[in-house]
Amino acid sequence: MPNTNDELHHSGWNTCSSCYGDASKVRNKLILPCLISSRIYVVDVGTDPRAPRIHKTVEPYEVFWKCGLANLHTSHCLGCGEIMISSIGDPYGNGKGGFVLLDGETFEVKGNWEAEGEAAPFGYDFWYQPRHNVMISTEWGAPKAFALGFKMEEVQAGMYGHSLNVWDWTEHRRIQTIDLGEDGLIPLEIRFLHDPDAAQGLVGCALSSTVFRFYKEKDGKWAAEKVIKVPSKKVEGWALPEMPGLITDILISLDDRFLYFSNWLHGDIRQYDITDPRNPKLVGQIFLGGSILRGGPVTVLEDKDLECQPDPVIVKGKKVPGGPQMIQLSLDGKRLYVTNSLYSKWDKQFYPDMIKEGSVMLQIDVDTEKGGLKLNPNFLVDFGKEPGGPVLAHELRYPGGDCSSDIWV
Repeated sequence: MPNTNDELHHSGWNTCSSCYGDASKVRNKLILPCLISSRIYVVDVGTDPRAPRIHKTVEPYEVFWKCGLANLHTSHCLGCGEIMISSIGDPYGNGKGGFVLLDGETFEVKGNWEAEGEAAPFGYDFWYQPRHNVMISTEWGAPKAFALGFKMEEVQAGMYGHSLNVWDWTEHRRIQTIDLGEDGLIPLEIRFLHDPDAAQGLVGCALSSTVFRFYKEKDGKWAAEKVIKVPSKKVEGWALPEMPGLITDILISLDDRFLYFSNWLHGDIRQYDITDPRNPKLVGQIFLGGSILRGGPVTVLEDKDLECQPDPVIVKGKKVPGGPQMIQLSLDGKRLYVTNSLYSKWDKQFYPDMIKEGSVMLQIDVDTEKGGLKLNPNFLVDFGKEPGGPVLAHELRYPGGDCSSDIWV
């Protein structure tokens, strides 16, 4: 990339399944919004898929001046052909959950999606379900807080979110706020079920290490209930006396049968059967690094899940650094890919060795009948061996769309 300190984070496509039936649409541009600089790159991956090239760069001032937004995160294409990108803040580092609209052909900034004055206090991820005329967005925190590293006192000072924001999809107005409380601190990735008729989905709350089911009630309002709780571990040799799992990514298989999520601090990936989304059943679990490894600086004093601390993981001679973070599932559900960088400032704070060694990408074989996760010992992408030095890999995308890029309408 031509600039440094952008913090490439999440990505999306110029077109996706929401544009089904429009033969003029081609999925050939990757949309790369930047978490820190607020720049947007449009990358041509169609002309030569093995040699992506920058098609257009939207400079930060365009986002600041036209939208009053900054710190960009999730990108989704819309059925109308436009591209929508969520914001986390305003140009001054305060929290602000709004949405930038790009023209789907020229990639010019058109303005805000949300009606004037309707932005949420915080922003992060979003998912829409047009058949229910709804979009729901989540909340990380104020950029001036998280950008410099995590501090628990800033959570207590109200600089991080704990609510789901419900929007009227056609009127672009925020119609409801669902406060998840202490059990729902820092709700990040949100997923409706893929079935476009579904009026429910799941959201992972990082700091509380919980998963909430959100759903539409008979009166048309939306509600949420906690369905999974990952217990904290009592530890010594760490920053706090109790270590949360820190659920940082979740996804739902395309058949809406399994939920997967990563615990970045505890170091495990979990697979749940969500045939009944109100009662998820744990059917698979695998440890891939993390902060509680045997022989490391942290001693676990009390653990409600494990009898002993997990061993370090070595793949093709390399010890896996950090903890599992972003995940992506193959379309047939049989292979789960994982990277282990969350955000460079937090990586440096919690896993300083990964800054020196670079991150990795691993592959997990999935039992799609009974459930179960197994590491593929022959698959490793070592980002520590990049020619320009170690790098930190985050989100993964399939060229043809995947479980978290595409929305069916």
